Amino acid sequence: MNVKNESKRHWTSFGIWSALYILFTVWIGNWWLLLGLIVLADIFLTKFVPWGAWKKSKHPKVQSVLNGIDDLLFALIAVYIINIFVFQNYQIPSSSLEKTLLVGDYLFVSKLSYGPRVPNTPISFPLVQNTLPVLNCKSYLDWPEWGYKRVKGLGEVKRNDIVVFNFPAGDTVALKVQNPDYYSLLKIYGREAIRLNGESFGEILYRPVDKRENYVKRCVGMPGDSLQVIDNRIYIDGKILENRKNVQYVYFVETDGTLIKEEMFRRLNVSRDDRMLVSELTEETGYYHQSLQHIGFTPNAEGRYNPIYRLPLTVEAHAIVAKMPSVRKTLIEPDNFGGYVYPIDYETGWTRDNYGPVWIPRKGATITLDEKNLALYHRCIRNYENNTLEIRPDGTAVINGEATDTYTFRYDYYWMMGDNRHCSADSRSWGFVPEDHIVGKPILVWLSLDKDRGLFDGRIRWRRMFRMVDSFD
Repeated sequence: MNVKNESKRHWTSFGIWSALYILFTVWIGNWWLLLGLIVLADIFLTKFVPWGAWKKSKHPKVQSVLNGIDDLLFALIAVYIINIFVFQNYQIPSSSLEKTLLVGDYLFVSKLSYGPRVPNTPISFPLVQNTLPVLNCKSYLDWPEWGYKRVKGLGEVKRNDIVVFNFPAGDTVALKVQNPDYYSLLKIYGREAIRLNGESFGEILYRPVDKRENYVKRCVGMPGDSLQVIDNRIYIDGKILENRKNVQYVYFVETDGTLIKEEMFRRLNVSRDDRMLVSELTEETGYYHQSLQHIGFTPNAEGRYNPIYRLPLTVEAHAIVAKMPSVRKTLIEPDNFGGYVYPIDYETGWTRDNYGPVWIPRKGATITLDEKNLALYHRCIRNYENNTLEIRPDGTAVINGEATDTYTFRYDYYWMMGDNRHCSADSRSWGFVPEDHIVGKPILVWLSLDKDRGLFDGRIRWRRMFRMVDSFD
């Protein structure tokens, strides 16, 4: 081979890769990365370091294995970079956003939509969130751990966007009981009971922001908004926020004795996991069964009820149910079925269906640290913005060692809720989502599987595949 042509090829390769690397460095904004140009120069030009020496072997089979390892390492590095800075795959695990996104939807989540984050834990195994399968150990190293930095993206979070984010209350986890979250467990059982009963609750573990579980909800509250829920309707700064077409609530549906057939459930788009025959007393239905008379249903002389279902229904689905000849009555699930609401350690009188008003923190805004504000925002101050916070017996707040009666926020925060309003653990349960927890925006459904159906009976939802998420909204 001509030495001159070979040299020209090396310089051309070095120039192309260097230009791409410099553009990447400018985008990231970390000028220390420019030191990587020395490595590129050595790979393509000077060759002082024998980078490929470990692959050399005279034995053909060994050579083949080493080449395979080299290809695998390159693929893992490429996937790792794409996963951090471009997009990642995400599967919808629960029904909180039905009927917009369905359980079994597989999504491409764009990191570019809001700007990718530089990872807090740069040394981690790709394609795994926080735990290595089989080995059941952490998939990342605790050191080094970097602070929050987001590079420039294509836009910002907007109201009504569907957003993937790291679970804010997932900073501390009881490994054997992760639902409900650790802070709800504290409310139910107490700190000492959890820490002394490792057999039931498992190890108590702290997770960095980017290694907390991924959640997907709809952003309904923006930084600086005053949000309130009144009779299941959201108000922003006193003005009603129109519901999306797929918003649904839970209803109790009583029939005249006829059981609802599978064909009707399919028409209503209610999965098997989401339907419950509460008129039959079982371990699963016990709470609802015992509440039926209080809700407004009447048993017969034998103390038995007509078939009564607990079903999540959209406005359209509820209209279909109400017109069914066999349906006698439908009642929306009462407010007091919602459980604990945020903040769980302070009595506000708020409930799932009548919540707030609550102000959503905005970067640079200052609040007075009275009793209620400390209850609402102490997690923002301590857990999300990494300050020390002590509340003295007289109610005085001490932040980073200094007594103060005000606090200025360093982050923007968002309020996330599911479209399946009565079956969604969302900001009403665990509060605000800080900007550094935002992962990205779902943009494409590339696969959708219905676990209630067989392979030749509609298991693959063909009509949802390779469609933009916005088309379902």
